[in-house]
Amino acid sequence: MTEKKITLKFIVYKDSSELSHSENNLFLKAIEARKNAYAPYSKFSVGVSLLLETGKIIQGNNQENAAYPSGMCAERVAIWNAASNYPDLKVEKIFISASSSKKTVDQPVSPCGSCRQTLAEYEINQSHNIEVYFTGETGKIIKTNSIRDLLPLVFDNSLL
Repeated sequence: MTEKKITLKFIVYKDSSELSHSENNLFLKAIEARKNAYAPYSKFSVGVSLLLETGKIIQGNNQENAAYPSGMCAERVAIWNAASNYPDLKVEKIFISASSSKKTVDQPVSPCGSCRQTLAEYEINQSHNIEVYFTGETGKIIKTNSIRDLLPLVFDNSLL
């Protein structure tokens, strides 16, 4: 038997004032996308901005439905938009911002498991890491250098 340990390396920014100009632009675009989320049931809005290798920014937000399984997370809306419209371009960065009309979200909100798996597939296929930034409505911002930092034992097509 061998025991192994997985460690997670990430950066914590105290708030958006510590971001670079380009990172702050992605942050603002994620907030803009979040404000257009359709979340009448959970009251939990998520916005995403993706930076493509050309500098193009793609936005996405969560879209709920009364039949809950029919809704979609912001991360998948954005990555599928990018893949559909710019299939040959690499995704460099993703910025995720979440808020709630029920309470102030003051902690970073990371992607759910389904979104991590979906984003990992694109990162693997493009053979290029995707930096992931995530935050709540206020406060800290967390940055990882790769989706694999959030999903280290990823299931991929090499296992099929």
